[in-house]
Amino acid sequence: MYWQDYIWFMGAIIICMIFSAIASGKVKSSFAKHDKTRCRSGLTGYDTVMRLMRANQVYGISVGSVQGFLTDHYHPTKSVVNLSESTYGSNSVAAVAVAAHEMGHVMQKKQGYAFYKIRTAIVPFVNIGSWLAMPLVLVGLLLDWFYLMADESLGFYIAMIGVILYGGSLLFALVTLPVELDASRRAKEMLLSEGILTAEEIPAAKEVLSAAALTYLASLLTSLVYFLRFLFYVLTLFGRRDD
Repeated sequence: MYWQDYIWFMGAIIICMIFSAIASGKVKSSFAKHDKTRCRSGLTGYDTVMRLMRANQVYGISVGSVQGFLTDHYHPTKSVVNLSESTYGSNSVAAVAVAAHEMGHVMQKKQGYAFYKIRTAIVPFVNIGSWLAMPLVLVGLLLDWFYLMADESLGFYIAMIGVILYGGSLLFALVTLPVELDASRRAKEMLLSEGILTAEEIPAAKEVLSAAALTYLASLLTSLVYFLRFLFYVLTLFGRRDD
């Protein structure tokens, strides 16, 4: 029975890995495709963020440049929008779309978007779970020992703590998906309303942003598979003990 369950788990993980690879490839290909198309406004990624901040009366946030390909991110605690080398000085439709997406996160914080606030609030919990990742693996290996030697309640509680901490990553991935989709929606609206992209250029920007969203969906599915596997293992283990 164990090997049958393990095969199902590995099959699900392989599917997630394939989906993740496809999503990652889609992001790179769509960005490369539309990175060759210069936007008619001539604005770069940096220009886009600056214009959108002025248009939306956003103050106290700087724009920085970071190394890497598509490593763009908004750092709320440091009040900085970091644009990657592929975005910062490029005036392509792809670069402008990615830059506007990060401005979407800025607007989420400014306007108190619910899912953004939830994601920010659970970051410390998720970080603790990540920090305890290796100890949790050791706890998982020791579950069989608890199964034979420890008090039933103690073993169950230790196992459930592990499940809860693993669940933090799943919750973070679950909340991240609507946050990213909303940031992309805001980006497209701002790009069009501010005349940074024309209506004819918006579909290209949408293609880039939609491809990026697939990576977050892949992350969510992978987190779900691992969480269900861990939960099923714990419940099965202690279920056997009750028999």
